[in-house]
Amino acid sequence: MPQPTALCVYCGSQSGHHPIYLETAQAFGQELAQRGITLVYGGGKVGLMGTVANAALASGGKVIGVIPRQLVEREVAHTGLSELVVVDTMHQRKTRMFELSDAFVALPGGFGTMDEMFEMLTWAQLGLHRYPCAFLNTQGYYDHLRGMMDHMVAEGFVSHVRRDDIWFGDSTRELFEWMHRDHANSASHGIDASSIKA
Repeated sequence: MPQPTALCVYCGSQSGHHPIYLETAQAFGQELAQRGITLVYGGGKVGLMGTVANAALASGGKVIGVIPRQLVEREVAHTGLSELVVVDTMHQRKTRMFELSDAFVALPGGFGTMDEMFEMLTWAQLGLHRYPCAFLNTQGYYDHLRGMMDHMVAEGFVSHVRRDDIWFGDSTRELFEWMHRDHANSASHGIDASSIKA
């Protein structure tokens, strides 16, 4: 059964107020390593970013970080990764993370997390890729966002098809089951998203 080979995680450079955010990030990093999936993320060693990376590394996983030069000090670049890619701009960061990944998951985070994830959702809507995009809804963090997306559909600004392509849930097991099905559906429809990365 197909699964992602490299999964991009967007999440906060802060840890949030609830311990469950850190616990979930740690468990998710461990799960990626156990499944043999490369973690691609923003390259920091603090907050949820650092937690998911450290957990994957501690479990023997491969971790690639991508960070702009101006954020190396602000986000405290992680120097213990399998690979750290330093780029010049935020646009280059997002593009490089996309090029390295074949699935995208948002853990709790702030404006940066939203910016990065919504760019991937927009690119999917434009047909630039057909990779899974999901929100790991820890502690109901994304409940209001899910409601807003449903409101966009109800008001005629987003199609039901595009909304249904986006997964929300708090179960890592169900997330990967959904990704397996999504990858299989892409393959059965002859979609090769990697072709746009050439």
